[in-house]
Amino acid sequence: MNFENPKNLWKDVDPDEYQYHVTISDIGELDERVVDIKDLEKREQVYGICGECNEPGTGGHWCRPCNAKRFKENFKNWTSGNDYVDELIQHAQLDAVYHKKCLEWIPFKNFEDVTYITRGGYDDSSCISTEFLNEIKSHLQIYLYDVIPCYGITQDPDTKDYMMVLEFCKDGNLRNNYLRRSNNYYSKIHHLFSISSGLLDIHNADKVHKDFHSGNILFGISGSLISDLGMCQPEKQLKKDGIYGVLPYVAPEVIRGKQYTKASDIYSFGIMMNEYISEEIPFNDIPHDEVLAVRICKGIRPSIFKYTPKLLTALIAKCWDAKPENRPTAKELFQILSKWDVKAKSRLTTKEFFQIFHKLGIKTNKDSEVRSEVDEYDDKIRLNRTDKKISSDIQTHPQAVYTSRLLNFKDLPEPINSDCLDCQLDESILREISQEQDDENSVE
Repeated sequence: MNFENPKNLWKDVDPDEYQYHVTISDIGELDERVVDIKDLEKREQVYGICGECNEPGTGGHWCRPCNAKRFKENFKNWTSGNDYVDELIQHAQLDAVYHKKCLEWIPFKNFEDVTYITRGGYDDSSCISTEFLNEIKSHLQIYLYDVIPCYGITQDPDTKDYMMVLEFCKDGNLRNNYLRRSNNYYSKIHHLFSISSGLLDIHNADKVHKDFHSGNILFGISGSLISDLGMCQPEKQLKKDGIYGVLPYVAPEVIRGKQYTKASDIYSFGIMMNEYISEEIPFNDIPHDEVLAVRICKGIRPSIFKYTPKLLTALIAKCWDAKPENRPTAKELFQILSKWDVKAKSRLTTKEFFQIFHKLGIKTNKDSEVRSEVDEYDDKIRLNRTDKKISSDIQTHPQAVYTSRLLNFKDLPEPINSDCLDCQLDESILREISQEQDDENSVE
C-alpha cells in the first residue's frame, strides 16, 4: 500500500491570505486572515492535519497538543534559577499555537559578541518588573507577523538584569531608516502597510500599544516591525496611571488626561506616517514642553510635505483629527494601504476602496493623476534630501525629547482642529513658540 508521509499533511500558509497561526481571541477588528482556534474545519483547510494525532494544525507546520507533550518532557532538563520565570516559560511552551509563540530560557553564555546599543526610555530590568512581564505576555497574546518576535528570556550574570531576546534589527528604527536610505514612495507605502498590519494585529488582540512612535518601529530581516510592547494593555483594562510617551506622537485627548484608546494609537500612526513621508522629525526645533502641549490641543500638527499625494495627505490629516471618532480604524488603514501597496494582495474592489474614504469624509477623484503625483513626490523628496545634506544649520532643539517619559500637564484646552490648511504648523508659529520659550528662560 502507498501510505502518505505524515509531514505532507501540513499545508504552507500564504500570509496575505491567512495568519500563520490561529487566534484564541474573538475580540477586535477581525478580518479574513484570522483563523479561530475553535473553527476545526477552517484550521484543516488552512494549516492541514497533524500526522501524529490526526487533528487540524494550530499554525503553519505546528500542532499545539503534540508539541506541548515534547516541551513538558523536557522541563526537567533546564531551569532559569527563578521559579516565576520557569513557570512563565513553561506555560508559554504548553500553550504555544506556533513555533514563534514558545519562549525559551537562553543562558547568557550562549551569546557571542554582545554589544551595548541603547537602552529604552521606559526601562527597568534589574528585577522581574510588571512592565517586563507585561511586555513578554503581550508578545504571546498578539499575532507576530509584523510585530517583533520574542524568542526567550536571559539574564546577565554580572548585572542580574533580565532581558528579552528579540530579533536583531540591523537597520535600526524608522528614523534611522529614512535618514540613511533613499526610499521611494512605493517602498514607503509597503512599509506603512506592514506597520498598519502590525497595529491591526495589536488591536485585534483587543490591546492598545500606548507608546507608538518612530523609535519603536524597527527594520530588520523581516522588514518593518512594531516593537516595545511594555505599555501595551487590553483596552478594557486600561488604568489612569500617568501619561507616558513621546509628546509629538501623543494624541491631544491623552495629553489632557483621558485614557489611551485604539483611536489614540491611530493618531500616533498618523504622526509617524507623516514623518516617514515628509522625512521631517516632528517638532524637532522647539522644546517639548507645556507650550507645545497647548498648541497640539489647539490643533497644531507637523508640516506635511508639499508634494505628498493628495489622498495620502487627506489620510494623514484624518489620522490626527482632534476628534477620536473621526479617525480611521486600524482595519481601514490596513485596507487602504494594502490597496496602494503594489506588493500586497488587496481584497478590496475599487468601489469598496473609495467607500472607505467617503465614510471618513475624504473627497476623492477617481480620475486624479496619482502616478504623476507620485513621480513628482519622488523627484522633490530626492532634492529635499540633497538640500539637507548641503545645509549645515539643521539641528534638534536640546529640549526636544524623543524617548518616552512621564507627561504631566495641567489645564490644557479642549482639543480642536486647526483652521489652517491640512492642520500644518507653519514657520511663523514655530518661531513664535521658540520665542515664547526663550522669553521664559530669560525671565528665569
